Amino acid sequence: MSGLSVGMFLFLVSVGMSLIFGVTRIVNLAHGSFYMVGAYLMVTLVEVLPDRPWAFWLALVAAPLGVAVLGGAIEVGLLRLIYHRDPLMQLILTFGLILVISTLVLLVWGPDNKSVSRPDALAGSVLIFGQRFPSYYLLVLGLAPVVAVGLWLIFYRTRWGMLIRAATVDREMLGALGVNVAALYTQVFAFGSWLAGLGGALAAPTVAVALGMDGDVLTTAFVVVVIGGLGSFAGSFISALLVGLLQSFGILVFPAVSIVLLFAIMAVVLIVRPWGLLGRPEE
Repeated sequence: MSGLSVGMFLFLVSVGMSLIFGVTRIVNLAHGSFYMVGAYLMVTLVEVLPDRPWAFWLALVAAPLGVAVLGGAIEVGLLRLIYHRDPLMQLILTFGLILVISTLVLLVWGPDNKSVSRPDALAGSVLIFGQRFPSYYLLVLGLAPVVAVGLWLIFYRTRWGMLIRAATVDREMLGALGVNVAALYTQVFAFGSWLAGLGGALAAPTVAVALGMDGDVLTTAFVVVVIGGLGSFAGSFISALLVGLLQSFGILVFPAVSIVLLFAIMAVVLIVRPWGLLGRPEE
């Protein structure tokens, strides 16, 4: 159950990174920073909203939206200028964003760790197979699959999803057909940032909200994306479950080498299928 919970957190973050790469072809190293901003916005909103049962849920909705606005502004102001530049320039810019966002978070929220209280309805634990399991993690286990189904419906049952899938195949042809590709890129980047912010807002009651939390989640989410296949929605879901369970069982059975197992699995996948489990080789 713990492994499934970890996997669902990772899915929310990694699927946004995979979506952004699939459409814009940018490996967004600042994706973990959006996750961190979502957690800090959750802290602030819970503090400023009235002490009511609905305050937590309102903050959970508003914090990811704030991250989406930030992501859209960054795409329009910075990333749009380098889509046709060398990929190394894209990596340098997104790495620079990590430093800038971390500094801004330090200036706004300070160096001290923050925390978010869980809602009263999910503050306790439940008995599952004779073991106590935090009730809050049931929210994550239920919400992440709902998000996954929602993403599938968006990608395969809406015109916007059709345009996204078309952009991953042939962006030039899509533009020639009259679609505003620049606006589509902004929407996709903001949507991917929203997913990262949602992951951060959900994680805020379970971890210490602190500087540096972006680096930890970025490393693991990148492993998830590489294993599942860059640009693959289903691959991110399967890979996130695999990595979450591997981490939990690794800590339980092989605690000394649990982190090595994660990268060992990634190495094996890259050797057998360099484009990931459900990814597609570049033509």
